[in-house]
Amino acid sequence: MKNLKKLIHVALIAFVVLLHIGCKKEQGALDNRRGQVIGTITDADGDPISGVKVTLSGIKEEDQVATSGTDGKYAFSEVTYRTHAVTFEKDGWMAVGLTVTAAGFDEAGMATVDVAMVSASAQIVGTVTDALNAGQPLAGVTVSIGTVGGTVTTDSNGRYVIPNLIENNYSISFTKGGYVSIAQAISATDFVDGVVTIDVQMGGQELLRGLTATDLQKAEKWYYNEYRGGRNADAYPHWDWACNYMSTLNFRGAWQEQNEGTTIQIRNSGDDRSNPADTDVFDSFVYGSKLITEDNKILSLRAQTHNADAAAPAYFGVQVIDLSAAQPKAEKVGNTRTHAGGYADFDFDLSAYVGKEVIIAVGIYRQSTGDYWKQLVLRAIRFADRKVVNWDWLPGTEVITGWKLSQETARSTMPHVKKSFTGLSPISGNRDNYVDAYRAWRNVAHVGAEWMFMPLKKDPEVFPSEGYIIKTRNTPEVDTKVPEAYLYAKFSIASGSNRLALSTRNFGSNFTYFKLTAIANDGTVTHLSPAANTAQQASAANDGCWRFKHGDGGAGNPEGYAVFTYDLSAFNGTDVTLALGVYNGEANTGENKLVVHTIKIN
Repeated sequence: MKNLKKLIHVALIAFVVLLHIGCKKEQGALDNRRGQVIGTITDADGDPISGVKVTLSGIKEEDQVATSGTDGKYAFSEVTYRTHAVTFEKDGWMAVGLTVTAAGFDEAGMATVDVAMVSASAQIVGTVTDALNAGQPLAGVTVSIGTVGGTVTTDSNGRYVIPNLIENNYSISFTKGGYVSIAQAISATDFVDGVVTIDVQMGGQELLRGLTATDLQKAEKWYYNEYRGGRNADAYPHWDWACNYMSTLNFRGAWQEQNEGTTIQIRNSGDDRSNPADTDVFDSFVYGSKLITEDNKILSLRAQTHNADAAAPAYFGVQVIDLSAAQPKAEKVGNTRTHAGGYADFDFDLSAYVGKEVIIAVGIYRQSTGDYWKQLVLRAIRFADRKVVNWDWLPGTEVITGWKLSQETARSTMPHVKKSFTGLSPISGNRDNYVDAYRAWRNVAHVGAEWMFMPLKKDPEVFPSEGYIIKTRNTPEVDTKVPEAYLYAKFSIASGSNRLALSTRNFGSNFTYFKLTAIANDGTVTHLSPAANTAQQASAANDGCWRFKHGDGGAGNPEGYAVFTYDLSAFNGTDVTLALGVYNGEANTGENKLVVHTIKIN
């Protein structure tokens, strides 16, 4: 019996070994089978694309390359039943990568891999320079936007091109041995005529906390001469939560939107309390790129403090960086200021930078280590040719009486680099919870963040699903010369960028009166009439206004809006401030509304 058990045990072992060997042979036979990989390449409309380079790759196998024919078809023969990568590439089209596995082969030995490619003619281009070698071109830098756009290397002139992209959001990185890597975000709105230019300098030193000269080259522009923060309506409607958009600016460190203003704070949580005192480097700050002229050379801050007293005030100031300097550095403007109390107005003289576009930073300093908790509450950042105080409008000679827009402000407003704007807010909000919504404007070129809003007599509606709304009061005061409210921005007008299209609507049975006005740098004012419109009802009215009724259009119905088109070619070769205002053209007709769905210049 013992011997029988041993024989059975040996037999079982032998059976398992033979079964394993058989399976290995069967698996090997499966792996060595060969078939075809075929497919058709089409565009978004289903039309075939010829001339696409198709590459079939396998682990430890030589790549096979084919080209699609006029019918968009391609084929590979003698393909092993294993996992393969199939990539599709053609200039002007976004590259696509797919995978085929052994399970993808049918009984006839065919694996079909069809693909629809997306037209992609956009590019990211630029030059990389070497801060460690007097700004000379830097070759051999690896520039990447990940698997979607691949990787390129800068040439001997430091130049690079990443082609075949769609206008989308990307993260671009620059790496080279011996240099600190750089990463930057690119949004779809950064593309101008299909191109984004990203020039960087590697090897640079920190100029503001966490920011090098390369970072600051991409600083957001402070196009306008006034930025207001907070939600208290101290001088409604000029100072009101729906009109104050300082929170859309680029803040670094600790900051918060409060009733009294947008606060820059000392970082004071956890390990931050061990940070050393430093009255040369801002602990937290807001910054932007600003063109300084004779008309806006005085920077005024309306500010108050929290958690500060006479014995321990808040320390704050302004720093300027001239990136055109041979060795850019942060320069303090005036002395470090201290404050501990309610609203006060502080001025900083920027005369040394007249004629230059420089980086302006407003920030708070850590004066002591430990539990040091201070807040600088910014109610206004204002630029003019003199100090601005209280709740006043910017001073100067008015372009049009009653508009509160001075010729000095119009002249020194910077031309906008973007050409397409939306009034639709990605996130909704209300008086008590609007900061996230306002911050979301930064990513979509929202008119609230990109244009200057002037609430002369009435506040706006900022979050409706139809768009950003400027409106009139329900008043007997008829006025077609001074708007109830308006938006303005400056543009460089030229061939290919001299037509403005306003997509809009209104509500109810009343007419909305509005006007587009062009203001030249010399103060010349021209009220513009639309060259065409698609409104249900529209006609010219008094003083250059137009009145219209159009009740169609919404977030889910973009084709329903009326479009008013303006020819700006008369201003070719000049910079012009464009103001879009709503007027009370008829008495006691309620809140007549002008919806800004989109504004596009092309």
